[in-house]
Amino acid sequence: MSEKVVAITGASNGMGLEAAKLFAQRGWIVYGGARRVEKIPTTNGIHALKLDVTDDASREAFIQTILTDQHRIDVLINNAGYGEYRPLEELPLENLKAQFDVNFFGAAALTQLVLPTMRAQHSGRIVNISSIGEDVFTPLGGAYHATKAALRRWSNVLDQEVKGFGIRSVIVQPGGTQSSWAEIAMANAKKNLKPNSVYRPLVEAVETQLSGIPASAATSADLARLFYRAATDETPKYAYFNTWSDRLMARTARVHPRLYMRIADRLMKGFSKEGAK
Repeated sequence: MSEKVVAITGASNGMGLEAAKLFAQRGWIVYGGARRVEKIPTTNGIHALKLDVTDDASREAFIQTILTDQHRIDVLINNAGYGEYRPLEELPLENLKAQFDVNFFGAAALTQLVLPTMRAQHSGRIVNISSIGEDVFTPLGGAYHATKAALRRWSNVLDQEVKGFGIRSVIVQPGGTQSSWAEIAMANAKKNLKPNSVYRPLVEAVETQLSGIPASAATSADLARLFYRAATDETPKYAYFNTWSDRLMARTARVHPRLYMRIADRLMKGFSKEGAK
């Protein structure tokens, strides 16, 4: 068979960019899509394409270009996403809809575009980049957590529906990562607070909590290797975690929600007290 083809969204930085490099290094034909297409390197078999996952025409052009060039798509990695952090009382509904458009509906629409080709091939893999945040949750992240929980259930059902055609749909759940994601999310949360918001102390407490990501946290390169495993395992797993601690946190929140809530509440109170000093 000819070289395998992977399509990666959100390929202009972070995990998506490192995944594009890794797949190319391992002999894949890589198509990376992003709005900031100029940030995607066009070396070692990487093809950079303009992609806005919220736009119908952009999504269709992205997939059609790959099919015109290669006549197949072996793996689609739905990686594009961002975090909308704000108190839910103050979150405009248009912002909530925008969060779902990028993190959930964009992935669903792109998947629908590749499935007919994958069925004709009798093979394919959809890799959906979720987060331990589909299970583990914090104040201010309600919109983000909701999109990741939705992506998980959608992916699970999709896997049941397409398995018989030789296609699998899997989830990757990154945990704490060495990136500017939390910093950007919290900067936006503070900027978008209403004047004299009653939630300002909570925002400051959450910012302190999210800033405590250890230096040993996963790098984008670590997670790119996890993406590769999810895309290539002969017998794919239900979900992929980078570390046992990520898995434990997610399982605790999912299976023992009352215990998780008690731990989270105590942690937030501790940060609130520190901030008040």
